[in-house]
Amino acid sequence: MEGKKILVTGGTGQVARPVAEALAERNEVWCLGRFGAPGVREELTARGITTFPWDMDDLDASAYDGLPDDFTHVIHSAMRRGEDGDVNTAVEVNAVSCARLMTHCRTAEAFLYVSTGALYKRQSLDHPYTEDDPVDGVADWLPVYPVAKIAAEGTVRGLAQVLNLPTTIARLNIAYGPGGYGGVPMLYFRRMLAGEPIPVPVEGQNWCSLLHTDDLVAQVPRLWEAAAAPATLVNWGGDEAVGMTDCVRYLEELTGVRARLVPSEVTRETYRFDPARRREITGPCRVPWREGLRTTLQALHPEHIKPEYADRPGSAV
Repeated sequence: MEGKKILVTGGTGQVARPVAEALAERNEVWCLGRFGAPGVREELTARGITTFPWDMDDLDASAYDGLPDDFTHVIHSAMRRGEDGDVNTAVEVNAVSCARLMTHCRTAEAFLYVSTGALYKRQSLDHPYTEDDPVDGVADWLPVYPVAKIAAEGTVRGLAQVLNLPTTIARLNIAYGPGGYGGVPMLYFRRMLAGEPIPVPVEGQNWCSLLHTDDLVAQVPRLWEAAAAPATLVNWGGDEAVGMTDCVRYLEELTGVRARLVPSEVTRETYRFDPARRREITGPCRVPWREGLRTTLQALHPEHIKPEYADRPGSAV
Protein backbone atom coordinates (compact mmCIF):
# COMPACT_ATOMS: atom_id res chain seq x y z
CA MET A 1 0.00 0.00 0.00
CA GLU A 2 1.17 3.50 -0.76
CA GLY A 3 -0.19 7.00 -0.33
CA LYS A 4 -3.08 6.05 1.98
CA LYS A 5 -4.19 7.65 5.23
CA ILE A 6 -4.52 4.91 7.82
CA LEU A 7 -5.96 4.87 11.34
CA VAL A 8 -4.82 2.22 13.81
CA THR A 9 -6.17 1.47 17.28
CA GLY A 10 -4.27 -0.77 19.67
CA GLY A 11 -1.14 0.49 17.95
CA THR A 12 1.13 -0.31 20.90
CA GLY A 13 0.08 -3.99 20.99
CA GLN A 14 1.35 -7.28 19.60
CA VAL A 15 -0.95 -7.17 16.58
CA ALA A 16 -1.36 -3.58 15.43
CA ARG A 17 2.03 -2.05 16.21
CA PRO A 18 3.99 -3.99 13.57
CA VAL A 19 1.21 -3.25 11.09
CA ALA A 20 1.39 0.48 11.85
CA GLU A 21 5.18 0.57 11.63
CA ALA A 22 5.27 -1.33 8.33
CA LEU A 23 2.56 0.78 6.72
CA ALA A 24 4.13 4.04 7.90
CA GLU A 25 6.99 3.56 5.45
CA ARG A 26 4.76 4.55 2.48
CA ASN A 27 1.57 5.87 4.03
CA GLU A 28 0.33 8.44 6.52
CA VAL A 29 -0.42 6.46 9.68
CA TRP A 30 -2.18 7.64 12.83
CA CYS A 31 -2.31 5.60 16.05
CA LEU A 32 -4.95 6.05 18.75
CA GLY A 33 -4.14 5.00 22.29
CA ARG A 34 -3.37 5.88 25.88
CA PHE A 35 0.38 5.37 25.34
CA GLY A 36 0.87 4.49 29.00
CA ALA A 37 4.15 2.62 28.58
CA PRO A 38 7.17 4.91 29.00
CA GLY A 39 8.68 5.98 25.69
CA VAL A 40 6.23 4.19 23.41
CA ARG A 41 4.71 7.37 22.01
CA GLU A 42 8.17 8.70 21.17
CA GLU A 43 9.08 5.40 19.52
CA LEU A 44 6.04 5.52 17.26
CA THR A 45 6.68 9.16 16.41
CA ALA A 46 10.24 8.29 15.43
CA ARG A 47 8.81 5.82 12.92
CA GLY A 48 6.82 8.60 11.26
CA ILE A 49 3.51 7.75 12.97
CA THR A 50 1.17 10.45 14.25
CA THR A 51 -0.14 9.64 17.75
CA PHE A 52 -3.50 10.78 19.08
CA PRO A 53 -4.39 10.37 22.79
CA TRP A 54 -7.51 8.22 23.08
CA ASP A 55 -9.06 6.11 25.82
CA MET A 56 -11.69 3.70 24.50
CA ASP A 57 -13.37 3.80 27.92
CA ASP A 58 -14.32 7.40 27.12
CA LEU A 59 -17.59 6.82 25.27
CA ASP A 60 -18.37 10.46 24.61
CA ALA A 61 -18.18 11.75 21.04
CA SER A 62 -15.84 14.50 22.24
CA ALA A 63 -13.10 11.87 22.55
CA TYR A 64 -12.69 12.23 18.78
CA ASP A 65 -12.49 16.02 18.73
CA GLY A 66 -9.49 17.03 16.65
CA LEU A 67 -9.14 13.62 14.98
CA PRO A 68 -9.34 13.83 11.17
CA ASP A 69 -12.24 11.99 9.54
CA ASP A 70 -10.71 11.48 6.10
CA PHE A 71 -8.90 8.20 6.73
CA THR A 72 -8.91 5.80 3.80
CA HIS A 73 -8.33 2.66 5.87
CA VAL A 74 -8.93 1.69 9.52
CA ILE A 75 -7.75 -1.27 11.58
CA HIS A 76 -9.45 -1.47 14.97
CA SER A 77 -7.70 -3.90 17.31
CA ALA A 78 -8.02 -2.10 20.67
CA MET A 79 -10.03 -4.12 23.14
CA ARG A 80 -11.34 -3.99 26.71
CA ARG A 81 -10.77 -7.63 27.63
CA GLY A 82 -12.71 -7.63 30.88
CA GLU A 83 -10.12 -9.09 33.24
CA ASP A 84 -12.10 -7.49 36.08
CA GLY A 85 -15.10 -9.70 35.28
CA ASP A 86 -17.40 -6.76 34.52
CA VAL A 87 -19.40 -8.05 31.53
CA ASN A 88 -21.72 -5.07 31.13
CA THR A 89 -18.93 -2.50 31.06
CA ALA A 90 -16.84 -4.53 28.61
CA VAL A 91 -19.82 -5.02 26.28
CA GLU A 92 -20.72 -1.33 26.38
CA VAL A 93 -17.17 -0.05 25.93
CA ASN A 94 -16.35 -2.33 23.02
CA ALA A 95 -19.67 -1.89 21.23
CA VAL A 96 -19.84 1.88 21.60
CA SER A 97 -16.20 2.42 20.67
CA CYS A 98 -16.78 0.43 17.47
CA ALA A 99 -19.86 2.50 16.70
CA ARG A 100 -18.10 5.80 17.38
CA LEU A 101 -15.07 4.85 15.31
CA MET A 102 -17.04 3.57 12.32
CA THR A 103 -19.29 6.62 12.33
CA HIS A 104 -16.31 8.96 12.54
CA CYS A 105 -14.58 7.14 9.66
CA ARG A 106 -17.71 6.46 7.60
CA THR A 107 -16.08 7.63 4.35
CA ALA A 108 -13.18 5.18 4.56
CA GLU A 109 -12.46 2.78 1.73
CA ALA A 110 -12.22 -0.14 4.17
CA PHE A 111 -12.62 -0.88 7.88
CA LEU A 112 -10.94 -3.92 9.48
CA TYR A 113 -12.17 -5.12 12.87
CA VAL A 114 -9.93 -7.59 14.70
CA SER A 115 -12.12 -10.12 16.49
CA THR A 116 -11.22 -13.53 17.98
CA GLY A 117 -11.69 -17.24 17.48
CA ALA A 118 -12.36 -17.58 21.21
CA LEU A 119 -16.04 -16.92 20.61
CA TYR A 120 -16.66 -20.28 18.86
CA LYS A 121 -18.66 -22.98 20.60
CA ARG A 122 -16.07 -25.44 21.85
CA GLN A 123 -15.92 -28.70 19.91
CA SER A 124 -13.17 -31.34 19.83
CA LEU A 125 -9.67 -30.09 20.63
CA ASP A 126 -8.49 -30.58 17.03
CA HIS A 127 -11.69 -29.43 15.30
CA PRO A 128 -10.88 -27.18 12.28
CA TYR A 129 -13.24 -24.26 12.90
CA THR A 130 -14.82 -22.58 9.89
CA GLU A 131 -16.50 -19.20 9.75
CA ASP A 132 -19.89 -20.94 9.75
CA ASP A 133 -19.35 -22.86 13.00
CA PRO A 134 -21.65 -21.91 15.92
CA VAL A 135 -20.53 -19.43 18.58
CA ASP A 136 -21.40 -19.34 22.27
CA GLY A 137 -18.92 -16.96 23.88
CA VAL A 138 -17.83 -19.41 26.59
CA ALA A 139 -14.18 -19.24 27.70
CA ASP A 140 -13.45 -20.40 31.23
CA TRP A 141 -9.95 -18.87 31.22
CA LEU A 142 -11.28 -15.33 30.53
CA PRO A 143 -15.10 -15.36 30.60
CA VAL A 144 -15.84 -11.75 29.62
CA TYR A 145 -13.56 -11.62 26.58
CA PRO A 146 -15.54 -13.61 23.98
CA VAL A 147 -18.86 -12.13 25.12
CA ALA A 148 -17.53 -8.61 24.52
CA LYS A 149 -16.18 -9.64 21.13
CA ILE A 150 -19.56 -11.01 20.07
CA ALA A 151 -21.20 -7.75 21.10
CA ALA A 152 -18.62 -5.75 19.16
CA GLU A 153 -19.04 -7.95 16.09
CA GLY A 154 -22.77 -7.26 16.17
CA THR A 155 -22.13 -3.54 16.25
CA VAL A 156 -19.63 -3.76 13.40
CA ARG A 157 -22.00 -5.80 11.25
CA GLY A 158 -24.82 -3.37 11.85
CA LEU A 159 -22.82 -0.22 11.17
CA ALA A 160 -21.21 -1.72 8.05
CA GLN A 161 -24.66 -1.98 6.49
CA VAL A 162 -26.19 1.19 7.92
CA LEU A 163 -23.21 3.31 6.86
CA ASN A 164 -22.48 1.27 3.72
CA LEU A 165 -18.91 1.09 5.00
CA PRO A 166 -16.88 -1.75 3.42
CA THR A 167 -15.81 -3.89 6.36
CA THR A 168 -13.91 -7.08 7.17
CA ILE A 169 -14.27 -8.87 10.50
CA ALA A 170 -11.16 -10.99 11.01
CA ARG A 171 -11.35 -13.51 13.84
CA LEU A 172 -7.74 -13.68 14.96
CA ASN A 173 -6.01 -16.84 16.13
CA ILE A 174 -2.71 -16.62 18.06
CA ALA A 175 -0.44 -13.88 16.71
CA TYR A 176 3.22 -14.16 17.66
CA GLY A 177 6.57 -12.81 16.59
CA PRO A 178 9.70 -10.91 17.61
CA GLY A 179 7.93 -7.62 18.40
CA GLY A 180 6.12 -6.74 21.62
CA TYR A 181 5.90 -9.50 24.20
CA GLY A 182 6.11 -12.23 21.56
CA GLY A 183 2.58 -13.64 21.84
CA VAL A 184 1.25 -16.66 23.73
CA PRO A 185 4.24 -18.93 22.95
CA MET A 186 6.55 -16.45 24.68
CA LEU A 187 4.14 -16.14 27.60
CA TYR A 188 4.49 -19.89 28.01
CA PHE A 189 8.27 -19.65 27.74
CA ARG A 190 8.37 -17.07 30.53
CA ARG A 191 6.36 -19.48 32.65
CA MET A 192 8.90 -22.15 31.82
CA LEU A 193 11.73 -19.89 32.97
CA ALA A 194 9.91 -19.15 36.23
CA GLY A 195 9.11 -22.82 36.85
CA GLU A 196 5.40 -22.04 36.81
CA PRO A 197 2.85 -24.67 35.79
CA ILE A 198 1.28 -24.59 32.32
CA PRO A 199 -2.25 -26.06 32.38
CA VAL A 200 -2.95 -28.53 29.57
CA PRO A 201 -6.03 -30.67 28.82
CA VAL A 202 -6.42 -33.86 30.83
CA GLU A 203 -6.46 -35.78 27.55
CA GLY A 204 -4.97 -34.68 24.23
CA GLN A 205 -3.76 -31.14 23.61
CA ASN A 206 -5.14 -27.79 22.54
CA TRP A 207 -4.65 -26.96 18.87
CA CYS A 208 -4.27 -23.59 17.20
CA SER A 209 -3.25 -21.86 13.96
CA LEU A 210 -0.25 -19.71 14.86
CA LEU A 211 0.11 -16.54 12.75
CA HIS A 212 3.58 -14.99 12.54
CA THR A 213 3.94 -11.20 12.50
CA ASP A 214 5.44 -11.25 8.99
CA ASP A 215 2.36 -12.99 7.61
CA LEU A 216 -0.03 -10.88 9.67
CA VAL A 217 1.45 -7.63 8.35
CA ALA A 218 1.45 -8.88 4.76
CA GLN A 219 -2.19 -9.96 4.96
CA VAL A 220 -3.73 -6.73 6.28
CA PRO A 221 -3.95 -5.02 2.86
CA ARG A 222 -5.60 -8.13 1.41
CA LEU A 223 -8.15 -8.13 4.24
CA TRP A 224 -8.94 -4.50 3.43
CA GLU A 225 -9.36 -5.39 -0.23
CA ALA A 226 -11.92 -8.03 0.78
CA ALA A 227 -14.00 -5.54 2.79
CA ALA A 228 -17.69 -5.30 1.85
CA ALA A 229 -21.10 -4.25 3.16
CA PRO A 230 -22.50 -6.51 4.57
CA ALA A 231 -19.21 -7.25 6.30
CA THR A 232 -16.84 -9.96 5.13
CA LEU A 233 -16.17 -12.55 7.87
CA VAL A 234 -12.93 -14.54 7.88
CA ASN A 235 -10.89 -16.62 10.30
CA TRP A 236 -7.42 -15.06 10.56
CA GLY A 237 -4.78 -17.62 11.42
CA GLY A 238 -1.87 -19.53 9.94
CA ASP A 239 -1.99 -22.40 7.48
CA GLU A 240 -0.61 -25.06 9.83
CA ALA A 241 -2.42 -26.85 12.65
CA VAL A 242 -0.17 -26.54 15.72
CA GLY A 243 -0.57 -28.44 18.99
CA MET A 244 0.13 -26.17 21.94
CA THR A 245 1.85 -28.98 23.84
CA ASP A 246 3.96 -29.61 20.73
CA CYS A 247 4.77 -25.90 20.74
CA VAL A 248 5.97 -26.03 24.35
CA ARG A 249 7.99 -29.18 23.68
CA TYR A 250 9.71 -27.42 20.79
CA LEU A 251 10.59 -24.52 23.09
CA GLU A 252 12.15 -27.12 25.39
CA GLU A 253 14.14 -28.48 22.45
CA LEU A 254 15.35 -25.03 21.44
CA THR A 255 16.45 -24.01 24.94
CA GLY A 256 16.81 -27.00 27.25
CA VAL A 257 14.43 -25.27 29.69
CA ARG A 258 11.90 -27.76 31.03
CA ALA A 259 8.16 -27.09 31.14
CA ARG A 260 5.80 -28.08 33.96
CA LEU A 261 2.76 -29.28 32.06
CA VAL A 262 -0.11 -29.83 34.50
CA PRO A 263 -3.31 -31.60 33.37
CA SER A 264 -6.30 -29.39 34.15
CA GLU A 265 -9.99 -29.06 33.39
CA VAL A 266 -9.44 -25.33 32.73
CA THR A 267 -6.76 -24.33 30.22
CA ARG A 268 -6.06 -21.37 27.96
CA GLU A 269 -8.29 -22.66 25.19
CA THR A 270 -7.06 -22.33 21.63
CA TYR A 271 -8.77 -23.04 18.34
CA ARG A 272 -7.55 -24.60 15.11
CA PHE A 273 -8.87 -22.80 12.01
CA ASP A 274 -9.77 -24.11 8.60
CA PRO A 275 -7.65 -21.70 6.50
CA ALA A 276 -9.55 -22.12 3.22
CA ARG A 277 -11.47 -18.83 3.19
CA ARG A 278 -8.50 -16.81 4.42
CA ARG A 279 -6.21 -18.33 1.80
CA GLU A 280 -8.67 -17.30 -0.90
CA ILE A 281 -8.31 -13.71 0.34
CA THR A 282 -4.65 -13.46 1.31
CA GLY A 283 -2.86 -16.37 -0.32
CA PRO A 284 -0.70 -18.80 1.68
CA CYS A 285 1.41 -17.96 4.71
CA ARG A 286 5.18 -17.81 4.33
CA VAL A 287 6.58 -18.52 7.81
CA PRO A 288 6.57 -22.15 9.08
CA TRP A 289 5.68 -22.25 12.75
CA ARG A 290 8.88 -23.92 13.97
CA GLU A 291 11.09 -21.38 12.19
CA GLY A 292 8.85 -18.59 13.43
CA LEU A 293 9.18 -19.77 17.03
CA ARG A 294 12.93 -20.12 16.71
CA THR A 295 13.45 -16.61 15.36
CA THR A 296 11.04 -15.13 17.90
CA LEU A 297 12.95 -16.80 20.71
CA GLN A 298 16.23 -15.65 19.15
CA ALA A 299 14.99 -12.06 19.13
CA LEU A 300 13.48 -11.92 22.62
CA HIS A 301 15.48 -14.47 24.65
CA PRO A 302 18.78 -15.02 22.79
CA GLU A 303 20.58 -15.95 26.00
CA HIS A 304 18.46 -19.10 26.35
CA ILE A 305 18.59 -20.54 22.84
CA LYS A 306 20.98 -23.43 22.27
CA PRO A 307 23.99 -22.62 20.07
CA GLU A 308 23.00 -25.15 17.44
CA TYR A 309 19.73 -23.29 16.91
CA ALA A 310 21.02 -19.74 17.10
CA ASP A 311 21.44 -17.46 14.09
CA ARG A 312 20.76 -20.12 11.49
CA PRO A 313 20.40 -18.97 7.87
CA GLY A 314 16.87 -18.62 6.56
CA SER A 315 15.59 -16.52 9.43
CA ALA A 316 11.92 -15.58 9.22
CA VAL A 317 12.63 -12.21 10.83
